[in-house]
Amino acid sequence: MALDLEQIRRVARLARITVNEAEARASAEQLNGVMDLIAQMQAVDTTGIAPMSHALDVVQRLRADVVSETDQRSAYQAIAPAVEAGLYLVPKVIE
Repeated sequence: MALDLEQIRRVARLARITVNEAEARASAEQLNGVMDLIAQMQAVDTTGIAPMSHALDVVQRLRADVVSETDQRSAYQAIAPAVEAGLYLVPKVIE
């Protein structure tokens, strides 16, 4: 699917970007190059290939899930301007 200049101008208008004729032509060329690359990748037969979450076979180092800090909720809520039922009350900002 190739993009023409009219489509480039429409996208620029929707994005509120001003593009002149030279910029529109350059953008069309670059975007069409990207579309060609996508078409090439979609043409590759991937039958039997398992999807990967990462290009490298790496695993994340994990640590023990232990509490490292004490609960200070009551101390923080004691200095808050307004608290109700354990929740911080804030002024209404949207009508």
